[in-house]
Amino acid sequence: MFSDFVTQMLTTLADLGYFGVAIGLAIEIIPSEIVLAYAGYLISKGEINYFGAIAAGTFGILIAQLILYWIGAYGGRPFLLKYGKYLLIHERHIDVAEKWFNKYGAGVIFTGRFIPVIRQAISIPAGIAKMSYAKFIFYTLLATIPWSVLFIFLGERLASNWAQIDEAAAPYVKPVGAIAVIAIIAYIAFSMYRKKKRS
Repeated sequence: MFSDFVTQMLTTLADLGYFGVAIGLAIEIIPSEIVLAYAGYLISKGEINYFGAIAAGTFGILIAQLILYWIGAYGGRPFLLKYGKYLLIHERHIDVAEKWFNKYGAGVIFTGRFIPVIRQAISIPAGIAKMSYAKFIFYTLLATIPWSVLFIFLGERLASNWAQIDEAAAPYVKPVGAIAVIAIIAYIAFSMYRKKKRS
């Protein structure tokens, strides 16, 4: 069960409608899947509509990832090691995200969104590497929109049982994570093949 703090926070955000959904995802105090599932619950109650919730959810997640990008770009690793814990990002998250970004390139901004631990911090090495805004936003939106649609849809279907979102989402998230890993491996293999062919 969720803590009283989380429940109170979600109730407060609900009073703000679409703006509350966006804010809840932008500040990322509560995991995005919980906020999105709660937005789905609000849809089931008729308090907000589906497309508005998706737009608010996508915007909120994008803002959260841009903040992490900017922290990486202007604060760098020293800032994150000192203050990252306040953002619920620890050194191991940064280490793994940097390793994946350096090894797999910009495409991991998309695929990494579906992999636990990686998705929490993948925007940080993108900022450190000064990845172009256009490319960063494109890959982020490409992953964020289906992520928002999935959890909002499940939250709406669960209705008052929205708190069971982890169990309901597992059959979808695990296969998607596996596909993301396979996609990365395929991308690497293709890149190596192209380099070999050119040489």
